[in-house]
Amino acid sequence: MRIRLAMVTALVALAASAASAQDEPSLSIRPFVFGSVQAFSAADSFDALFDRSYGSFFGGGAQVVFHGQYFAELTASRFKETGQRAFISNGQKFQLGIPLTATLTPFEITGGYRFKLSPKLRPYVAAGVGFYHYQETSSFSAAGEDVDVNHAGFVANGGADFRLTSWISIGADVQYTHVPGILGSGGVSQQAGESDLGGVAGRLKLIVGR
Repeated sequence: MRIRLAMVTALVALAASAASAQDEPSLSIRPFVFGSVQAFSAADSFDALFDRSYGSFFGGGAQVVFHGQYFAELTASRFKETGQRAFISNGQKFQLGIPLTATLTPFEITGGYRFKLSPKLRPYVAAGVGFYHYQETSSFSAAGEDVDVNHAGFVANGGADFRLTSWISIGADVQYTHVPGILGSGGVSQQAGESDLGGVAGRLKLIVGR
């Protein structure tokens, strides 16, 4: 009887171990789409151009997860907004009625760690680098007024994934980006004394994969 009980216990433990291994593959590739709202560090510049200091990004990417814990993530997204050319004088903004379109395209690479809080809830932290392409265009631009620049920056985020099914998860996090020197060389950002195109964003992701 004891031998049978020991065999049953061993089989149960083996099955649990196998299930655990199945739940946490050694390598998992997880594509996702996401949307975010970012409060820009260059608040006065964006407020002068667009009447608000925040904007929406939409994009996608993929995670490569190792043993359910360590991960690398690549994302690409885009912000595009149309406002007006403006200038700032004595702290006041003045819009000129000339349409202006700004486009920001970030490509970000991060690495991080996922904490096993529960089988369904996995908090995480990550940090890495980003590459940012920023453009300002207008139909009535004088020579040198349009902007087309690239710059590297720093990115960090933290949040949690919640598993809905075995293959579908949602993720929510807060992300901080620091992109110094991409602004401030002319125009309204120079008048405002702002050079950082980063900020703080809230992101929501829909993730496919284990």
